[in-house]
This record gives sequence, structure tokens and C-alpha cells, in this order.
Amino acid sequence: METIYTVIVIILLILAILGLVVGVSNDAVNFLNSAIGSKAASRRVIFTVASVGILLGTMTSSGMMEVARSGVFHPDMFTFRDVMMLFLGVMFANVILLDLFNTFGLPTSTTVSLVFGLLGAAVAVASVKIHEDPSLTAADMSHYINSGKALVIISGILSSVVIAFIVGAIVMFISRLIFTFRYQKVLSRFGAIWCGIAFTAIAYFALFKGLKDSGLIRPEFFDMLSAHIGWILLGFWALSSLVMFLLQLAKVSILKVTILAGTFSLALAFAGNDLVNFIGVPLAGLDSYSIAAAAGGDDSMLMGKLSEPVIANPLYLLIAGIIMIVTLWTSKKARSVSDTEINLAKQDEGTERFGSTLFSRSLVRVALTFNGWYEDHAPASFQRAIRKRFLPLRADEKGAHAHFDLIRATVNLTVASILIASATSLKLPLSTTYVTFMVAMGSSLADKAWGRESAVYRITGVITVITGWFVTALIAFIIALIVTYVLLWGGTWAVIAVSLLCVGMFIQSSITHKRRTDKEHKTESLVSASGNNTQEVMNNIVKEISGIMTQTTEIYSKTIRATLEEDRKTLRQMVRESNDLFYNAREQKYAMLPTLQKLHDHYIEAGYFYVQVVDYISEMSKALIHITRPCFEHIDNNHRGMSEEQVEDLLKINDRVSEIYDHIRIMLQNNDYSDTNVVLEMRDELFGMIDEAVKNQLRRIKTKATSTKASMLYLTILNETKTMVLQSRNILKSQRSFMENQDPANDLK
Repeated sequence: METIYTVIVIILLILAILGLVVGVSNDAVNFLNSAIGSKAASRRVIFTVASVGILLGTMTSSGMMEVARSGVFHPDMFTFRDVMMLFLGVMFANVILLDLFNTFGLPTSTTVSLVFGLLGAAVAVASVKIHEDPSLTAADMSHYINSGKALVIISGILSSVVIAFIVGAIVMFISRLIFTFRYQKVLSRFGAIWCGIAFTAIAYFALFKGLKDSGLIRPEFFDMLSAHIGWILLGFWALSSLVMFLLQLAKVSILKVTILAGTFSLALAFAGNDLVNFIGVPLAGLDSYSIAAAAGGDDSMLMGKLSEPVIANPLYLLIAGIIMIVTLWTSKKARSVSDTEINLAKQDEGTERFGSTLFSRSLVRVALTFNGWYEDHAPASFQRAIRKRFLPLRADEKGAHAHFDLIRATVNLTVASILIASATSLKLPLSTTYVTFMVAMGSSLADKAWGRESAVYRITGVITVITGWFVTALIAFIIALIVTYVLLWGGTWAVIAVSLLCVGMFIQSSITHKRRTDKEHKTESLVSASGNNTQEVMNNIVKEISGIMTQTTEIYSKTIRATLEEDRKTLRQMVRESNDLFYNAREQKYAMLPTLQKLHDHYIEAGYFYVQVVDYISEMSKALIHITRPCFEHIDNNHRGMSEEQVEDLLKINDRVSEIYDHIRIMLQNNDYSDTNVVLEMRDELFGMIDEAVKNQLRRIKTKATSTKASMLYLTILNETKTMVLQSRNILKSQRSFMENQDPANDLK
């Protein structure tokens, strides 16, 4: 057997590890978010429960491995060389695609990625075989490809997305009507029955989705269960309700028990059914290698044996489970994907990750119109009764902050479990990711988490994720098709080149993810790590403003010098940094309310000045953007540079701006504002310099001594510099008042 096939097997095993890493990073959202978002337990407890479910699930996943071997193509029509290139192309495409989605924190379906990757790679191989054999035509493609599988999956996607959203919304609405947001009293009366229903649904899900195809339980046993499923579920509900009642008497939170059970069940089903998406193809490649080696190493032999039933090596499953658990505990990308769903489903308003689109705005207007019709026609008593059941918790009632409460978390897990288990028992295809995500979105809508302040952004986010799901199929097909073509035509050198390319893309995506998460961390509240101590809030604010002043000085100075030197690379970087600074400043406005809530009641005056500081920072960063962007565009468009007179004026102004900012920064760091008037004098001198520079430029324009583009850029820099320094002076003045009003005694004067 040629050495290249041994190399391919090694590459497939490495890609299996990478596939497990990116797969868990993507799919962890399915079983973690309800527990994490509701804070049902600490992360350590939640991850431990999920880890046990994953480990058990991996050991029961053997029965699903045929999907990768013969579910999409007919292996008896492919040679050993064909399937090895096919499997390699699929794994390259799968890892690249899933890692790309994880990098940007978007959940997608690993099942869809695998199936359409297999379809694309199989089409590539089959088309090459048809092209090389004159007796074959395009109509013979059906002999190689099981295209019906892909069509069935697409239909499952369309139906599951809509059904999951609607059912999640309806069940959540009814549950909230029963329990309200102040659910403790009603829960003490009916909680055992309600949790018994949820626990029964979760157990039914674990049985039919997690263990049915595991091979551990005989099919005859499942047939017997299916024949008496109604009575079995009724008896289990009665038993679980009794257990929940006893736990309630023991002062145990039955909601948390139910949520953790659901987390375990979903993790079990994920590992048992989706493990094939990550290691099914590499193990199929390893089996193909063993079959060919036993037959003498002939790479032209047909691989019909791949259609035979397979029992995966328990050692491989155990190793895969361990890798998945380690990834679960360590992957930052898994947290990014989870944060996307939690952000879209959170009860409170605040910073939104997604923007606004025409479609989302139009949809909200339609909803508002319908709501207006409802308010005009529905009986007033009925409306009052509904509003009373949906009264949100006050700030002093919330306690430990959670993105949503235990009731909604239980609904999410229960509804997702019922839908997935029901579809599985009816042999209907669907994606666990799609169902769990859309149930969470439907329940958040019914729970009035999408208010007028956040609805357009949440809808945009949901549409973005859904669009990504359908794009997944197309992208997986195309990437696998192209990569497999390259491997077939390029041979050994193509295998090496694509392997290096895949490694490079994986490294680059990690860098991109780190850069994006670092940027998001910078936009968090100024006091996110400060606790509730008012003095810590004050100190953190001063530290943040000093850092902003330093960053503004550096960006401004580098922009001026890079413009004069026509340094396009530096200017592009300055545009990026100024955008980040502005984005950060904008997000601070959303952080004002949490910050002000951390100030004691007698710090109202200080809070007033803090609001001013945040506004001035935003205006200053906006002025900085109006300097960096025109400078970059001017140089990027290859316009004529500045004249000697303009260069001389800008260098003097740049030095003066740096002096002012250095002075402001020192005063902030030392908390000594005695030289505020000195800064005022320096500012007036700078404004005089700018006014004189503007007049000189107007004279040059009149005599046509400079180009029009350079003149407009020059005047823009001068005007925005004036605005930027003016806002900086205002920041200093407000900060001084802010710090002087820390003492509550000042509020009493």
C-alpha cells in the first residue's frame, strides 16, 4: 500500500480531534444554555453534570456510525482511493466550516455540515469517475449518490424551525400565566406536578433519543415500550411527581433538579447521536484502510464492505468522550456560541450584539400594529388580568442576576426534549441545534423578553443565525466539492498543501476569535469587575478615563504623522482603533444604568456628573473618527499630500494637543485638579493656533496654492481637532466635579 494512504489516515485522526473540538464548541449551546442562563447551579456543577452525560453518550454512539459510511453515498461504487480522498475532503470542509461559525459565535448544525459535506465530496468523486468513463452520463450520478437523504434533511430543517418556535412560545406563555415571575407561592402548590411532567418529558427524550440507537438496549424492548408508551409515561409522571413532592418537603429546589436532569439528558443525546458528525468519517477512513490492507493494499478495490454494520471500538469512543469533556471545560469558542443564544434570550435590556435591519424593523411595526388592535378590541378586564400575570420583577426582587428565571429554563428543556424525542420516534429528521435554539427564542418572545427597546436587535440576531443554518448546507457542499476535486487531481502534493492551508486557517480563526472577544470585553461596563463598592466604582471610572485619554492621544498623533508620511498601513490601523474606541464609548451609555445603581442614594450629584463624562467621551471619540477616516480615505485614494505649510501647521498643533492631553492625564491619575485653569489656557492658545491656521489655509485656497482634496482634509482635521479638545476639557471639568461630589456630605450642602 502506498505511503500516502497511511499519511491520510494520520491526517484524518488529527482532523477527528479538531472536529471534536470545534463540534463541542458549536453544540455545547444545546445542553448548557438553559442551566447557565438561569444560573440553576454554578458553572462547575453544570459542566460536571454535562460531562457525565457526554461520557455516557459517547459509549452508546456506536449504532450511529453507519451514517458516515453509507448514509449519503453508495460505497460499493467507489474504490479505496476514492473513499480516502472523499473522507479527507469531508473532514477538511467540516473542520473549516464549523470553526468559522464558532469564531463568530454562531451556532449551526453539525449534522447538516456532515451530510452536505459528504454529499459534496461524493458528487466530486462521482463526477470525476463519470468524466473518465465515456460509457457513463450525468444521469448515472444516482447510482453513486443517495440524494434523497439531503432532501429529507432540508424538509426537516424547515419544519423543525417553525414548529419549535411556535410550540416554545405557546408553552412559555401558558407557564408564565400559571406561575408568573413571582412563582414561589404557586410552585409550592403545583410545582411537583408541573416538574413531574417536565421530568417525564426529559426521561422520554433520553430514552428515545439518547439510548434507542445505542445498541445497549435490544430493539424488541423498544418495541414493547412503544406499544404501551401512554401507560408507561403516565406511571412515570405519577412516580416523578411524588419524588418531586418529597424533595420539595426536604427544601430542595425541584426546578434546579429538573434543569440539571435536562442538561444531563441533552448532553447524553448530543454525544450519543452527534459523535458520528465528528469522528464517524475518520473512523470510516481507518476501517477502509484496514479493509484495503487485508486485501493486499489494492487502491482500486471497491469498498462495498463499508455498507456492513459496524461496531465502533470502545477505546476510540472513550478517547473521544474525554476530548469532548476537556473541550467543554476549556473552549472559549464554546462560551462565545453560548453567549450568542443567551444574549438573544436574556430578560433584561442592555447591550445588544446585533444591529437593526429593515426586515426586523418592519416586523416590529407589524407586531405593534397588531398589539394596538388587541388593546382596542380586547376587554379591559382581560388585558389587566394578563398584564398582572406578566408583571416583571423589581430590581430589589431579582437577587442574584440571571439572564432568565428557572421557569423558562425548565420550559426550554422540556419542550426541546418532547419535540426531539417525538420526531425521533416518528423517524422524522431534525437538528438538535435548531430545535433547542428556536424553542429558546420562542420562549423568550412569549416571556416578553423582546421589548420595544430590544426587539429589532433580537429579531436581527435570530434571522442571522437562521440564515447561517441554511447557508451551512450550501457552504459545506461547495467546500467539500472543491477540496475533494483538488485532492483527486493534485494527489500527494494536494494533500500536503490542503493540510497546511487548513492548519493556517485554524490558527488564523483562533487569532480572529481572540481579537473579537478582546474587543467585546473592552465594551463591557466600566464597573463590571468592581463589585458593589462605591469607592471601587469611582476608582474604576478614573482609571478608564485616563486610559481613554492616553489612547486618544496616541491615535491622534499617529494619524497626523501617518497622513503627512502617507503611511496607509498605519492609517488603516488607526481607523480600526478609533472605531473600537467609539464603539466602546457608545456601549458605556448602556452601562450607565448598572453603574448608577451601584452608587448609593446620596451619590445622586456624583451620578449626574458621571452621565456627563460618558456623554463627553462619546463625543470626543466621534470627533476622533471624523479625523482618522478622512485621513485614511485621502491616502488610500492616492490623493496629493499636504503642502509644506500645512505640514508645519499640523505638526505644531499635534504637539500642542499632546501637551494638553498629557496634562489632563496627569491630573486624572493624581486626582489633583488644581491646574484645570492651566489646561483652559492651553486650550485657548490651541484654538488660537487653529483659527490662524484656518485663515492661512483660506488664503492659500484663494491663490490656489494647494489641491482641493488636501485643503478639505486639512480643514476637516482642524475643525474636528477643535471639537475633540473641547470635549476633552469638558471631560476634565465634569470629572473634577464628579470626584468632588463623592462625599455624601456635599450632596447635603
